[in-house]
Amino acid sequence: MTLLSQISKKVQRHPFHLVDPSPWPFVGSLSAFSCAIGGVMYMHAFKNGGFILFLSFLSLLLVMFVWWRDVVREATFEGHHTGIVQQGLRYGVILFIVSEILFFFAFFWAFFHSSLAPTVEIGSIWPPKGIKIINPWEVPFLNTLILLLSGCTVTWCHHAIIANQRLQALASLLSTIILAVIFTTLQAYEYNLADFRLSDGIYGSTFYMATGFHGFHVFVGTVSLIICLIRLNSYQLTQQHHFGFESAAWYWHFVDVVWLFLFVSIYWWGGL
Repeated sequence: MTLLSQISKKVQRHPFHLVDPSPWPFVGSLSAFSCAIGGVMYMHAFKNGGFILFLSFLSLLLVMFVWWRDVVREATFEGHHTGIVQQGLRYGVILFIVSEILFFFAFFWAFFHSSLAPTVEIGSIWPPKGIKIINPWEVPFLNTLILLLSGCTVTWCHHAIIANQRLQALASLLSTIILAVIFTTLQAYEYNLADFRLSDGIYGSTFYMATGFHGFHVFVGTVSLIICLIRLNSYQLTQQHHFGFESAAWYWHFVDVVWLFLFVSIYWWGGL
């Protein structure tokens, strides 16, 4: 076989990316399943439930790191993310966000199912008798303003990247991350001040499950934005190739919208 024929066999004649075999989807799904099992064990006070949850969460973070590392390498250094590959990735992120919408829909369903027709077991009133609700116009309203402002700064960063305004992009993305950290800190402060807990009936369950999972999504979005900041500072995000940031920005806008629904329904309407 001639050298020319050997080279021609190695040349890719299509724009698609045939991904190499990877262990991370399996390990990631196993870690997520272990997180769910550990979370249930911890909430029901089973022995070693907290340890299993902590270990599974660390494993999930490790998978996130190595999987994203592989994707960044494929996109930046190996040139596999052609235009049609990026289009497929966009469809994938859109479907992922749709699945997340359905995920939060279940929590809203549980909340409105219990609040619109309170049963006699909780006193036939909402909020249930004995529950001292959180004032929506204090920390929750401040957090709403912070998230809305972070949505503006992440959009500013997107436009700055497209316009090749590097300093503006770095400043706006750093501002978004700072706002995200402030939001998470205030959320933890609010939980510390609350007079009810997860075990306090249907109100505590729906409140902490909905706002807690939203807080986890804020954490994931913050990690994504931090990675984007590192890549932007390393000149890996350009005007034409910045889908990594674009997907993180979409995810962050989704987190913003979910919080608006949480604020209006659970904090404000749920406390009337």
